Amino acid sequence: MRVLFATIGEPSHLDPQVPLAWALISAGHEVRVASGPAMTDLIAAAGLPPVAVGEDHGMDELLRAAESEAGGSIENEIADWSHPFDESLTWPEVLIKYQASVPYGLQPYNDPILEGLVDFARQWKPDLVIWDPLTYAGAVAAEAVGAAHARLLWSVDIYSTMYRTWQRLSMEQPPEERHDPLRDWLTPALQEVGAEFSEEILTGQWTIDLVPDSLQFELETPRLPVRYVPFHTRRPAPSWIHEQPVRPRVALSGRGSLDAKLNSSIFPVKATIEALAEMDVEVVAVLSEDEREQLGTVPENIRLVDFVPFHMLLPTCSVLIHHGGFGAASTAALNGVPQLLLPIRHADAWVRAEHLAQAGAGLFHHALEADTGTIRKSLTRLLEERSFREKAWDLQQQMVMTATPNDIVADLERLTHRHRRDSDGANTPRTWTGGRA
Repeated sequence: MRVLFATIGEPSHLDPQVPLAWALISAGHEVRVASGPAMTDLIAAAGLPPVAVGEDHGMDELLRAAESEAGGSIENEIADWSHPFDESLTWPEVLIKYQASVPYGLQPYNDPILEGLVDFARQWKPDLVIWDPLTYAGAVAAEAVGAAHARLLWSVDIYSTMYRTWQRLSMEQPPEERHDPLRDWLTPALQEVGAEFSEEILTGQWTIDLVPDSLQFELETPRLPVRYVPFHTRRPAPSWIHEQPVRPRVALSGRGSLDAKLNSSIFPVKATIEALAEMDVEVVAVLSEDEREQLGTVPENIRLVDFVPFHMLLPTCSVLIHHGGFGAASTAALNGVPQLLLPIRHADAWVRAEHLAQAGAGLFHHALEADTGTIRKSLTRLLEERSFREKAWDLQQQMVMTATPNDIVADLERLTHRHRRDSDGANTPRTWTGGRA
């Protein structure tokens, strides 16, 4: 079968798709990966066939504008989706998040690639479209050609959870006030391809979920769990990474891809380095160039690097300290490493930190409230209290017992047969030229 992967133009959104794309290729299926033109080289570097569609969306400019409007911080009532299920949320609080996130986030990410993605889908005629959780253009393109489509979910699902909260609250409002910004945005695009808005456009016909059961919300959409498999671009690992440390090794990952695009640094790098400098540990600090320059001279127990593959580093580590991003958190969990997360209330990082702490596999503090003493105290607990390591091992076992990308290929074939429709709406998949179906 033909499988089209679709993602907005962010490298961190591409990485989770790569192992599944390769699993499908290995099973004999045809794969293409579509995104904005700036992503072409990264997709090709992953060994996958790229398709450049539309224009780049300029997330850097969007984030800087949002930060400026928020008075110098991306953390504000609009960006805070940290408790999408909270019963205390009011209708105005939920509505303002969508009223802002659609025109200032979701729509600018998707509109530049939407038309090009639909055009390519009509030309190539995929059987299945797999789309990143923010790339609703993938669902529209699938509807345009009758392809089956699935959301590849690498985050704690704040998106459909918040939408369910919106639905619950909207039913309490007068009909004339049940304003749905997501429906208003997507309906014209769907009408142009002869389709209608439904919740499947937001969740996929099913969800391919990389998040372990114990860290995920209960999802109402059909869910196909799959094991997280680390992927990084082609950069060589340093030779010292294979040496076993003589003291407990602590990995520190600085600003994530989001924070790195902002004018201000949110992650408390200096406070963390100060806390680590006074401890009997070996530190590998993966920091950007400007972060390293701000530190000046560092103690001998701290090694500063700009890159190291975490799936090779973390098996040698006792703790990971980071901002709460998906890749670092998932790679640590896969290796049974306790985590100290220092997130802000933006996107899904805060919920991920809460869920990891509830699972007993880590601790977390707000990035702007974490001082040297707090960080040192939490790190000491993670190193000395065996329960954190045991719970991290439990989480590791959950992940390794989950089906791999190769294991779910047959499920994807079956589900595609079930959901794919011809242009007349009939549920009659065409003959495939590869794979096991």
